[in-house]
Amino acid sequence: MNRLDEKQLEKYLIDNFEWFHRHPELPYEEVQTTAKIRELLTEAGIEILPYDLDTGLVAVVRGQGKPADTWTIALRCDIDALPIVEEADVPYRSEIPGKMHACGHDFHITAGIGAAILLQERKEELCGTVKFIFQPAEEESHGALKILETDVMDDVECIWGFHADPINAVGVIGIREGYVTAAVDRFVIRVKGVGCHGAHPDDGIDPILASSAIVQGLQSIVSRNVNAFHPALLSVTRIQAGTTWNVIPADAEMEGTVRTMDREDRILYEKRVREIAGRTAAAYGAEAETEWVQGPPATYNDGKMARICETTAEKFGMKTVPEESSMGGDDFAYYEDKDTMCRDIPGCYVKIGTGVGHPIHHPAFCVDESVILPAAKYLAEVLLAEESD
Repeated sequence: MNRLDEKQLEKYLIDNFEWFHRHPELPYEEVQTTAKIRELLTEAGIEILPYDLDTGLVAVVRGQGKPADTWTIALRCDIDALPIVEEADVPYRSEIPGKMHACGHDFHITAGIGAAILLQERKEELCGTVKFIFQPAEEESHGALKILETDVMDDVECIWGFHADPINAVGVIGIREGYVTAAVDRFVIRVKGVGCHGAHPDDGIDPILASSAIVQGLQSIVSRNVNAFHPALLSVTRIQAGTTWNVIPADAEMEGTVRTMDREDRILYEKRVREIAGRTAAAYGAEAETEWVQGPPATYNDGKMARICETTAEKFGMKTVPEESSMGGDDFAYYEDKDTMCRDIPGCYVKIGTGVGHPIHHPAFCVDESVILPAAKYLAEVLLAEESD
């Protein structure tokens, strides 16, 4: 690909953003998306590392500055879409029924490709190596682990991530040191009672009554067991029991999520959920079994890296605001998690304003296309700035 001037690059990125938007693919299904990313990076002369991934890929820009290869850093760009019917009023709407890029990952892909192209053009200024991780299945919360099955992170000293932010206008970057997303865990509690006629509850053990008490008891964890200054929550999001109006069922099942930022709070929650479910059920003569499904840990922004982001934003005349801490999660956290990586890897995850509008995961969510080139330039500059800090 011949070197493009700024207007040509902007059109190139927007055209490809629209292609990705029209062709969304769900987690672990991003075959066409991956092929398109590979095509664009190869066309730009960017090296693709030979990892055997079903979907997603890792590209690399190797610096030619002096001294060369003094450090290796990474940028994570997630690539999957959501099972949502699109309602956005744009001419490039999803062509795949029931699927859309409602979380801005089409923007993440395109801005990441743009940053790679810009760094490739400036590799004489680059004194290290930058890996671009185009990661599958972020929406499933474990796509990062597919990347981490390879050795891609073995030589990486720090990693950057970013996300579309419809809370802020184009030209605004949300940055914060410290925790910015929560650890995400899921639980399923199965309550076993004894079924009977609804008119004769004394002949059975009511799992619905026991489940109701368990729901109430679980809410005491945040109010009585967790430090009041620690962000944490528990939500029961699904309860299922029974099939008809005049029968007390034998079983009930509930499901929910726990969100924490403190490591010890996360351990405490699992312990207390199991205790409360089991003992409360027993108090009603029932039994309870708890299944605990651990998701990604909390994302923590390194202070030095956050300052690089702020300084770079100022250089580009962008406005910075405190990044909103969220009880939502992101599997970006796996890349910097000591338990996963067996070593500490500093990370920083920023929010890039994509125009104030519908929130992410909303069927009418859309990205203001004017943000794509500035975001690519910003990310490229952040990656270059790492060496001079």
